[in-house]
Amino acid sequence: MTAGLSFLLLLAIGAPISFVLIGVALILIVAGGNAVLLDSFPQQLFAGIESYGLLALPLFILLGELMGAGGIGRRLLALAEAMMVPVRAGLAYVNLLANLMMAAVLGSTVAQLTVMSRLAVPEMERAGYPRDLATTVTAAGGLLAPVIPPSMNLIVYATVAQVPVADVFVAGIVPGLAMAAVFALIIAWLGWKHNLPRVPSQPARQRLRAAWRALPALVVPLVVVGSILTGVATPTESAAIASLAAVLIGMFVYRELCLADLPQVFVRTAVTSGAVLFLVAAAQIIGWVVTFAGLPAQAANWMQEVASSPLAFLILLNILLLLLGTVLEPIPAIILVAPVLLPVATDVYGIDPVTFGVILCLNLTLGLLTPPVGAGLYTASLLTGVSAERLSRLLVPFFAGVIAILAGMTVIAALNAG
Repeated sequence: MTAGLSFLLLLAIGAPISFVLIGVALILIVAGGNAVLLDSFPQQLFAGIESYGLLALPLFILLGELMGAGGIGRRLLALAEAMMVPVRAGLAYVNLLANLMMAAVLGSTVAQLTVMSRLAVPEMERAGYPRDLATTVTAAGGLLAPVIPPSMNLIVYATVAQVPVADVFVAGIVPGLAMAAVFALIIAWLGWKHNLPRVPSQPARQRLRAAWRALPALVVPLVVVGSILTGVATPTESAAIASLAAVLIGMFVYRELCLADLPQVFVRTAVTSGAVLFLVAAAQIIGWVVTFAGLPAQAANWMQEVASSPLAFLILLNILLLLLGTVLEPIPAIILVAPVLLPVATDVYGIDPVTFGVILCLNLTLGLLTPPVGAGLYTASLLTGVSAERLSRLLVPFFAGVIAILAGMTVIAALNAG
């Protein structure tokens, strides 16, 4: 009870979530009379990020920065526009398609929203779209990043759960594509409701020119996805190779990146990576304290009493995650939940750990665009000037679509359990 009240109080006063998690961990240690844990507290804090798999995080953040600075993201957006047929709300579909391409490279909603808000929203405004609607479509497209490989959330889950990253990546492809398909249907409805403009038809020569210009940019997602799926490189190695490719393409092909830009790119990467990795370390501390206190066993006993089947367990899990996602970022939430509930899911209910991880990451993705902590929501609001409250209301249809996909995955996982 004391830890819970402290958690809410620290959140209410606006303390950084990393310090909130560390503070709550210390309170749990003192309240539980386990002061001996304080001796190994610093070592455990470091151990939270002492993982080769987590090295992929700063490398993919670097890749996102290089794509923005080198003009790769802009070429991918132009390609998506050239591929679109003249239909109502055509630029909204272009936005979604470009987000899908970006998601296959960046793996971070915040990085993706930063790039897309600067590129797509002004273009849609010039074409006659209301800014709030253009921002809504852009923010919704950002939900693809945590599910489509190489998702940072999937990397963190695979690291915590000790399952192959490649297996989790492959499992995330179908749900990610299903989300994109559902979002396309929602855009069609929005186009009819708001009478959104059609994208102008482009002549074949202009389409070919856009495809030719974007051909080098396509090397980056092909390197990431292809090297992982074929087993040529690990996710960490693929991020490093793709970053090198982005540097070469930005410098020597598009010539929008120069040596003088690299220090700023590295500084932004270091700042973002430091914040994310410290968050991971802080959340790992909570998992360590919770595990020491024996909460996984208590959770298993409670789940067995309340949930009589895998489906009932997964329904309870999804409700818990939806609530948790409103106050925690996905990465610390994954590190908090996975060590506690994964053993229950696999040992008690026979749920596949890879499927469990995809459900976990897909559910917590919604928290990126929900107040009070949604980083994606506030990033989109800050970059476009549309209020977070307005965005939250406009995003409701997209939330409903994700929940429908989540419900389908839950039923399938329950049927395959055992």
